[in-house]
Amino acid sequence: MDKSLAPNAEDSSHSGASIALPRRVFPFLALCLAATPAAAIDKAETQDLMVQCAACHGADGIAREADVPDLAGQHDVYLYNQLKNFKSGKRPHKEMRYLGRHMSDEEMQAIAEYYASLPRN
Repeated sequence: MDKSLAPNAEDSSHSGASIALPRRVFPFLALCLAATPAAAIDKAETQDLMVQCAACHGADGIAREADVPDLAGQHDVYLYNQLKNFKSGKRPHKEMRYLGRHMSDEEMQAIAEYYASLPRN
């Protein structure tokens, strides 16, 4: 290895330079990764998920019971966050925690997008 290319502890020209680049690049990389879409779920998989949801919330997103919320037309981010909260137990609800316990982020996103796409009645 050419010694002129190797970093030298006594050489002050390298101090901080190797640290500054990652610090400048990291926020950009984090932003890019956060903006990367999750793996899409196809329509058949979404329909399979919706069978369980529709039992209480209706296939059209309009609940048949007064104590069950309508989901049609709700914002997808709101619905997704609520599903995450049910799954984690942050928002307690026995049935929703049970149903959400094995849902992936992609499945929760697909459910949220489905109900958000429906018209409010």
